[in-house]
Amino acid sequence: MIYAIEIQIEELRAELRNAIDGAECRQIECEPELAEAERAVAIAEQDGRIDAEPPF
Repeated sequence: MIYAIEIQIEELRAELRNAIDGAECRQIECEPELAEAERAVAIAEQDGRIDAEPPF
């Protein structure tokens, strides 16, 4: 799962580098950050630092 997220991050960064107009850049801009946050959560779950189950 983490490997797939890392691939997604690299693809999004490549898309951002190749984006031509400003609207496309703005649309793609935050997606790598969201994927990086998702990767951080997955790593924390894997390491046992956080619990993936809801608290209720």
